[in-house]
Amino acid sequence: MFDKILIANRGEIACRVMETARAMGLRTVAVYSDADRDARHVALADEAVHIGGPAPADSYLRGDTIIRAALQTGAAAIHPGYGFLSENPDFVDAIDAAGLTFIGPSADAIRKMGLKDAAKALMDKAGVPVVPGYHGANQDPEHLSGAADAIGYPVLIKAVAGGGGKGMRLVERPADFADALTSAMGEARTAFGNPDVLIEKYIQQPRHIEVQVFGDGERAVHLFERDCSLQRRHQKVIEEAPAPGMTGEMRAAMGAAAVRAAEAIGYKGAGTVEFIVDGSDGLRADGFWFMEMNTRLQVEHPVTEAITGVDLVEWQIRVASGEPLPAAQRDLAITGHAFEARLYAEDVPAGFLPATGTLSHLAFPADARADSGVRTGDAISPFYDPMIAKLIVHGPTRAVALRKLARALRGTRVAGTVTNLAFLGALADHAGFATGEVDTGLIARDLDALTAQPALRPETVAQAALEAAGIGAGPLTGFTLWQPLNRALVLRQGEEDLPVTLRVQGPDRVEIVLSGATVLAERRGQAWVFDGKPAATAQVEPGRVTVFADYGRSFDIIDPLARAAAAGMGDAVTLAPMPGRVVSVHVAAGQTVAAGDRLAVLEAMKMEHTMLAARDGVIAEVLVGEGDQVEAGAPLIRLEDAMEETA
Repeated sequence: MFDKILIANRGEIACRVMETARAMGLRTVAVYSDADRDARHVALADEAVHIGGPAPADSYLRGDTIIRAALQTGAAAIHPGYGFLSENPDFVDAIDAAGLTFIGPSADAIRKMGLKDAAKALMDKAGVPVVPGYHGANQDPEHLSGAADAIGYPVLIKAVAGGGGKGMRLVERPADFADALTSAMGEARTAFGNPDVLIEKYIQQPRHIEVQVFGDGERAVHLFERDCSLQRRHQKVIEEAPAPGMTGEMRAAMGAAAVRAAEAIGYKGAGTVEFIVDGSDGLRADGFWFMEMNTRLQVEHPVTEAITGVDLVEWQIRVASGEPLPAAQRDLAITGHAFEARLYAEDVPAGFLPATGTLSHLAFPADARADSGVRTGDAISPFYDPMIAKLIVHGPTRAVALRKLARALRGTRVAGTVTNLAFLGALADHAGFATGEVDTGLIARDLDALTAQPALRPETVAQAALEAAGIGAGPLTGFTLWQPLNRALVLRQGEEDLPVTLRVQGPDRVEIVLSGATVLAERRGQAWVFDGKPAATAQVEPGRVTVFADYGRSFDIIDPLARAAAAGMGDAVTLAPMPGRVVSVHVAAGQTVAAGDRLAVLEAMKMEHTMLAARDGVIAEVLVGEGDQVEAGAPLIRLEDAMEETA
């Protein structure tokens, strides 16, 4: 067994690995970038080594620097977490060459599963069912178009080196194939440095079900399945285990296929075999096909741990140190049901744009597992994935577990940034999801309802006003004898200004006049009630108040005298919607543009966002250049009206 391991990652997965390592009596080494100097994973580790600048390419992707840190600190093994270098076979080779142990599969196994087309050919040979499609080397557009015709529409174009939905296009008609192919290849070249694609039959009512496998290099077992069908733009949102509607026959068939896949490549450690499932006529033992194998620990591994009682990270460390598989297949069983929801800093009404901010408050309910890499006071950085936490619950049945998830989401408290918490809550309350009628298109079909902003309740605004006036902490502490007993203030939520008047009617009684409603606030003992309803908890910070009702409602506290000065620049200036790097600029001063024309491309949190002209006009000024790092709200392009020609 190792004495000390280095975790070559950051955020919640680095913290999660450290917690198990410490429970096993191992010492841990963290690595960190400039942006993570004060991060939670650094604080948890026994030692920490600085490895470079905030951009991943300057720190967490520098394998040589990470290996050097392991050697300098005396770490015997390196755990990669997921993402970054976790599936980089060259990194594994370098670790082996340095005389260290990689806590994961061999470089050979990673290479065999690294390209989707080669992996599918290997799986087909191993007797694992694969989706009908073309996975060949001929990338000529006419040949690929012919392959699509032979497979039958609709088809899916997928980058062979892809992931995260990049380089993927759904094509429903032959007439659309050429444009979709060009687009997919271009995106694949940019994202992965490899434009090659494969063509697959598109499953009409697809479900994404994956099987957790674990091997020791010779033998493998499966730890049952997870359903990851609840996705948005090919990104998982809520995962669960086991899969709803799963039959014993299909579970056995999928598990056996996943074990064949792992043993075919001599797999060592934790891995996931992903299957696409036809859910149009229930789950059938002949209705699933291999998609890909992730040769690492998955983000959603906690739901498997919850239903099996297995600590997968402990198993990883034990097998990497030379132990055999900790259990045989007959020793593994499913107990109950589990869900995991991914909490992100993102602006849902703005199209799920990644967000930043400093977390002025972060708290989770005690009866749920929360895997997080941030704490109150930490900043959500523009350089990395904006995940705040994973919330995991377990119950004896799916219905109980889902109710526990809904309750845990309602009990989560986040202030300092916008989040997808209300969106997750809407999913947990979705009637179709509750009955197990899930497929990968559910969110897209019901997106408007799932993202609808709930009506703002008068008592929530009233409490925000009371907190903003300084009264929330005690009886009328914000009022003094020389001030009037009426106070006016303005709150703002989004683009809407909410004028409020507070009228003091006694030492523990305030009438709060809103636009169209009046709420009576009364102090009873140590707590306020609003029209008889108990106050929620709240967080006040300079210029902002958050009331933790309806998943958290935040209000800016506006100085009425300054409102006129805060008027925006309208559509004359294109502003950065989030902090990021300018990838490219597509216009120049003096150029005429039409509404919807591409102006610039901004990269933030591993995604590219195209800035479009809001109206017709002429480019007056380009305020940024390629490679510039900009803050949220920074002006990028200034537009002016075109001069009308006169006779």
